[in-house]
Amino acid sequence: MTKRAYNFNAGPAALPLEVLRQAQEQFVDYNGAGMSIMEMSHRSKAFEGVNDNTERLVRELFGVPDGYSVMLLQGGASTQFAMVPMNLLADGKTAAYVNSGSWAKKAIKEAKLIGETRVVATSEDARFTRMPDLASVELPDNAAYLHLTSNETIEGTQLASFPSTGAVPLIADMSSDIMSRPLDIASFGMIYAGAQKNLGPSGVTLVIARDDLLEPSRPGVPTMLRYDTHAKSKSLYNTPPSFAVYMVGLVLEWIRGKGGLAEIDRLNREKTGLIYRAIDGSGGFYRGVAESGSRSLMNVTFRLTSEELEKKFIQESERAGFVGLKGHRDVGGLRASTYNAVPLESCRALAEFMAEFQRKNG
Repeated sequence: MTKRAYNFNAGPAALPLEVLRQAQEQFVDYNGAGMSIMEMSHRSKAFEGVNDNTERLVRELFGVPDGYSVMLLQGGASTQFAMVPMNLLADGKTAAYVNSGSWAKKAIKEAKLIGETRVVATSEDARFTRMPDLASVELPDNAAYLHLTSNETIEGTQLASFPSTGAVPLIADMSSDIMSRPLDIASFGMIYAGAQKNLGPSGVTLVIARDDLLEPSRPGVPTMLRYDTHAKSKSLYNTPPSFAVYMVGLVLEWIRGKGGLAEIDRLNREKTGLIYRAIDGSGGFYRGVAESGSRSLMNVTFRLTSEELEKKFIQESERAGFVGLKGHRDVGGLRASTYNAVPLESCRALAEFMAEFQRKNG
């Protein structure tokens, strides 16, 4: 078998090898059907079973309470940036947003196209090297919802906990840390996430929404951009991204087989701990970008003492079989994305490579 790369891509990202092998076995003939899952009608009993099983696993792993709908949509989180205000931001209401970095800013930009939008917390003054303090955030009296981004992939920051918003629905973009830790779903009005980092391949987006938020609060929302359209049809209003939904189901089975979200959280902390210790123990050769209290368990961002040395690090790491360690083009530096499916062995190998690179270049 070809040697697997040490895949630290930010997205699309690593998938569990066991899942890839299972999909490979079923690729041409799904469960004796004589055809691939990609060739089946989405109205067939076989695919409806796949769709139902994927939803069931989401509910089981997250402990989704009654009164919430699970939807598997298209368009990525970027479409959700617009769908959220289109459905939830009524005239006379204000959308409250937390500005925590690059992805939060994109969501805010879309909301401003729809209606009254206010940033109620930001860490822009710290160049987004930390998450904003939400302990005492003040919401407008007419707040329609509070929107936040749980993990910023570009800056490498993550919220360790979530604010209590009372009667105001809490909406979270969890695209880069979905299913990485246990959550109290009942404390959210809605969460959404593109699949391509922790759930499966690109092409499908998970939305979990409280049922009272499904009916649009503003007129004229197009059919395909209404949450109630997809909730009522169990995500089968139109032809779904069937293969991506199938793959998400396999990944969720893999998460359950690992021991669920509590065990996944423990493994993620062990994995990223190896890399953070390599940074912190380097005597300044490596410098973490995110402040310690906001460090992400999904995206480890760090710098070296010069851009020339960073380029050398990338070149030598690629020759050693590492992929995806170059930082985002907007901020530069280095980034290791350690999503659920990135093996512990890959993180250990990276920590060892970092120590050897420092020994040669320090």
